[in-house]
Amino acid sequence: MARMESTSGIPTVGFDLDLTLLDTRPGIKAAFEAFSADVGVPIDAELVVSRLGPPLRHELAHWFPEERVPEMVTRYREFYGRYAIEPTVPMPGARDAIQAVREAGGRTVVVTAKNEPHAKRHLVHLGIEADAVVGDLWAEGKAEALRAHGARVYVGDHVGDVRGARSAGALSVAVATGPCPAEELREAGADVVLADLTDFRAWWEGYRG
Repeated sequence: MARMESTSGIPTVGFDLDLTLLDTRPGIKAAFEAFSADVGVPIDAELVVSRLGPPLRHELAHWFPEERVPEMVTRYREFYGRYAIEPTVPMPGARDAIQAVREAGGRTVVVTAKNEPHAKRHLVHLGIEADAVVGDLWAEGKAEALRAHGARVYVGDHVGDVRGARSAGALSVAVATGPCPAEELREAGADVVLADLTDFRAWWEGYRG
């Protein structure tokens, strides 16, 4: 198994947010339902939360003409702050995964497609501390932040996260807790596939040797 390398000697691990660290589905569902009622456009909120991962604008493009998407992004985010923060809870093992990295003297960076202010609000609300939070990045775009923070491992639940890790030259650790099943994550090139973050500590300790 490959060993971690870091020019600083301190391991840095990147984590995705939605359905990796946090279960945001109840709050996003509530936000979309309120948003749908307000704008008068029927939106299947259950379908929305079944495919979380890509940026908000990608989802809204399923429901609005392209020229209206930027406006709808702004309007939806008003509902997100009111409806989505409170119901969100950590995914199983999330707190322990962050703690495992910290105990090793490492750093954690959350790299997410979610807008950065809301990502930070979620973590503050739940008392989860990351060393850095970078939002508004998706798939290969996540590589920019992962490289900037020296992350050698990136943990995510979506094939887009696998692509981001590979683009950054980081080890891709996938958790089968989102819309992509384990086999799809493996086929996308994940180096490691875990059932969920409750398996992270054991893997991490073995990886570090």
